[in-house]
Formats: sequence, structure tokens, C-alpha cells
Amino acid sequence: MRNHNFAFIDIEATGLNLLKHEIIEIGVVLTTFDLEVIEEFEIKIKPQRIEEADPVALKVNHYNEKDWEDALSLKKAMAIFSEKVKDCIMVGHNVAFDAGFLEYSFNKTKIPNTMHYHKLDTISVAWAKLHRDPQLEHFSLRELCMRFDIKNERAHTALSDARATFELYKKLIQL
Repeated sequence: MRNHNFAFIDIEATGLNLLKHEIIEIGVVLTTFDLEVIEEFEIKIKPQRIEEADPVALKVNHYNEKDWEDALSLKKAMAIFSEKVKDCIMVGHNVAFDAGFLEYSFNKTKIPNTMHYHKLDTISVAWAKLHRDPQLEHFSLRELCMRFDIKNERAHTALSDARATFELYKKLIQL
């Protein structure tokens, strides 16, 4: 696994149900195994079924039509994403959520998932290192960022959350 780069990934979606809702944004911080940043990128995806979106999700992730005017189709977005994260180990905060939406989108578009099959979850790492700490009630990205003094000024936007996850991972592995 030491030969693989990391892709710190966050997605924003129109809701929580991957069968009903859609990815509308992907944020990625690509790093070497030694955590040197290679590239950061964000992809906005034009929703096809915005009428099925959960209004609360749209509010939380700051969706508005104007900011998504130049958004890509899901197929184009997944092709670009697949190319950029080839052979990377996916790292996420609650990685199962993001990975589920991404895998569903890969299957739907018939674009190959080129990432390495291993994944790392910062919630799991935080739990392993901090579960006995009585001052930590939740393992949300927000609470962990507060604990480690990580700034996430645009929380619930994909690239900002991917950056925060990267910073959190660096703090956690130093414990």
C-alpha cells in the first residue's frame, strides 16, 4: 500500500439515499503516501432529478442553480474523477457514505472505478484513538475539527470538507 497515493474525498449529494438522490459535488485532495499535496480539485455535477432532492440536504450543502450552471454531467464528472484518482487509496470521513454514492455512480455511468480497493475512514481512526476521551461526545467532522483546531470555513462543500479530512488525518496519525 505504500506505493499508492491517497485521495482525501468528500461528496455532497441531494440527500442520503443513494438510490434516490444524486452526487452534486466531489472534492478531492490528492497526496503522496507521505502526505505531500499533489493536487486539489472540485467537480460540480448537474443534478438530473432536483425535484427529488431533500430540501434540507440542498440547504446544508449550499446548492443553488446559479453555482451549478456550468456543472458537468455525471458521466463526464466520473470520467475525470476516475482518471485523477487512479490507484489512489480513498480516505474519507464516514468513507462508506461517500464510497457508496461513488460506486453507484461508477456503475450507473459504466465508468471504471480505478481507485485501489483499500479505504481509510477518519471516523474509525478517531474512534480507535479517542473513544475513551469523555470530552468527545461525537465523532463528526465538525466536532473533530473543533477539537483539533482545524478551520473548515465552508463546511458541507466538498473541497472544504476534503481539506478538513486531510488535516484531521494528519492530526490523528500523530497521536
